[in-house]
Amino acid sequence: MNAQRFTEPNLRRLGLLCALGALLVVCTPSSNDVVSRDEKPADACDKPTIVLVHGAFADASGWAGVIAPLQRQGYTVYAFANPLRSISGDAEYLRSFLSTVSGPIVLVGHSYGGAVITNAATGNPNVKALVYVAAYALDGGETLLAANALGGGQSELGNHLVLRPFPGGGTVDADGYIDPAFFRELFAGDLSEMDAAVLAASQRPAAASVFANPSGPPAWKDLPSWYLIASDDHTIPPEAQRVMAQRAGAHAVEIQSSHVAMISHPDVVTELIGEAAGCR
Repeated sequence: MNAQRFTEPNLRRLGLLCALGALLVVCTPSSNDVVSRDEKPADACDKPTIVLVHGAFADASGWAGVIAPLQRQGYTVYAFANPLRSISGDAEYLRSFLSTVSGPIVLVGHSYGGAVITNAATGNPNVKALVYVAAYALDGGETLLAANALGGGQSELGNHLVLRPFPGGGTVDADGYIDPAFFRELFAGDLSEMDAAVLAASQRPAAASVFANPSGPPAWKDLPSWYLIASDDHTIPPEAQRVMAQRAGAHAVEIQSSHVAMISHPDVVTELIGEAAGCR
């Protein structure tokens, strides 16, 4: 039997046959390698979209060390720009953003971002899990100030805020920044002085009133949650973090970290998000 020559016309015909055959199977030279398009590897996982929510005195760039490995693992990732104006308003803004995301979602909040995801996820059937990274997992009616006192913990944050006016704030509200002289001590103790200084210079302020805003019904009562406790945190006391993680029934891990665990320990945070996503 004469072998068919792979001339240009024959190659075109072969390509057409493969294209037609691809409707049913993957076209390969060997019949032993043909795989149905409906089949998936045994370890395949329908990956949810990961939405990362930063907290006060920070911005979305703080998630950079987590975003890159998640993307390499095949996740769609969004680092949400948190307005930092009020718990209810910021949660509504996030809720609107989430309405544009189809399919399952894992919400991840750092610091004040935890309060935002706690409220924004309530009633959203697409949100499958919550991940708190040294974050506020508030109960209904609870404020950030009240949560800081849980477990007998104490934070010096309120003693080192620089307040600046903003339009509409009047005499009752102002933007709060961490005094750069205390930023590393309070917020980023396990980063280098240079890296902490850059974060201090680029920090985004939160309206001071957010610390007294009461939270709405918490989504963690209905959703599985994961919690990373930062034992060297001088912003949210570790004692308070342990209480919040326990009452939420969260899958908790505790590491020796400052408040910015997603920067100083991005591998641990990434792994925790993978656990919540169910695609480790």
